[in-house]
Amino acid sequence: MATANKNLSVYDKNTIPIANTFRFGIVVSEWNTKITEGLFSGAYAALIDCGAKQENIIRWDVPGTFELALGCKKMIASNNLDAVIAIGSVIKGETAHFDFVCSAAAQGIKDVNMQTDIPTIFCVLTDNNLQQAIDRSGGKHGNKGTEAAIAAIKMAALGDI
Repeated sequence: MATANKNLSVYDKNTIPIANTFRFGIVVSEWNTKITEGLFSGAYAALIDCGAKQENIIRWDVPGTFELALGCKKMIASNNLDAVIAIGSVIKGETAHFDFVCSAAAQGIKDVNMQTDIPTIFCVLTDNNLQQAIDRSGGKHGNKGTEAAIAAIKMAALGDI
């Protein structure tokens, strides 16, 4: 398991660009809110910790993970942003629905990255069960939202190069 030996919340601030001049968007799925709110909290806290200003962090909610790509695309079109984080959680059930939603979300977010010059960070948990999602949204493996925020800062800094 990729996160078994890594805490997703650990980062070295000395290696992260200062985020005080960047504007960030965060698009959050309303499905599995216990998980997505944990991911949002981790992302938001990391952005603030690395110097982002509260007024430069914009949050939009969308109904589910499938809708993240369009939410991100519209957010990029209507705001002057340096990076966007797409937050979602899909937990495997008894049908193939899991596979379709996960694949569509990944492809959609990839497409947004290819269609715009604004980095869109994939912060979608695709777990086999609720406990795995809890462990990665602030639990024993840390918070994937934190990791996504650090990626967003680093990608935003590429725009300054």
